Amino acid sequence: MPRLTISLSAPTHRALKEASARQGRSMGAIIEESLELRGVRPIDTARDVVARARANSQLEADEAMAVAVRETRLHREGR
Repeated sequence: MPRLTISLSAPTHRALKEASARQGRSMGAIIEESLELRGVRPIDTARDVVARARANSQLEADEAMAVAVRETRLHREGR
């Protein structure tokens, strides 16, 4: 698994460490979950979503992509 080094403020690092201990999970697992909740996913996942949308809706590829992009933006904006 690839590794990544990040810099956090001292209070954020302490809070992450405490959450990790409280939840019995690694700090990496908490960060990974947080990224996924923010919509950070591999491009293959986005392609899969578009393929499913196209198959279920009978849209052309460009129409399905437009729907996927619009829905992703709305989701990220919390709508």
